Amino acid sequence: MPYLSDASRSTLLIIDLQEKLMPVIGDGQQVLRRAVLLAQAARLLSIPVIGTAQQPLRLGGTVAAIDGLLDQTIEKSSFDACARPEFIAATENGRDELVVLGCEAHVCVLQTVLGLLHRQRRVKLVSDAIGSRQAGDKAAAIERARAAGAEIVTSEMLMFEWMRNSEHPKFREILKLIK
Repeated sequence: MPYLSDASRSTLLIIDLQEKLMPVIGDGQQVLRRAVLLAQAARLLSIPVIGTAQQPLRLGGTVAAIDGLLDQTIEKSSFDACARPEFIAATENGRDELVVLGCEAHVCVLQTVLGLLHRQRRVKLVSDAIGSRQAGDKAAAIERARAAGAEIVTSEMLMFEWMRNSEHPKFREILKLIK
């Protein structure tokens, strides 16, 4: 059942936004802009931000624009981040809403989403902050995640839901980020 996102219950998961991967991602700059925007909003709202890096020796580190916004980065070789005990431990932080974004949508993002859903976790997939090399792969990943039980959202939906109203103390700061 769809529900409004709640900042006090959210953790932002940023999957594999890495130096050597981003240049080949379709609309990679837009994906990165949306990821940075959400990570900045999460920081303003005290939402934990956890990143992953797939084989960083091969794919490079997390892009600089994101790296400084992460509370921690978990290195991995499996496509599903849930295979790493450190990742599972980081998501078991008393917050039950996992917001997922990153690359590639049809590989590491999707497998992590499915891994979280298999563990009975509530997952929101940010459709404008995920990317793949091919648009068709991204579209198929969104559809498969939706069919498996993930809620599909956009970055702006999330930010406004996190604040709930224009009286929120961080409203003006987040509005500046959006504009």
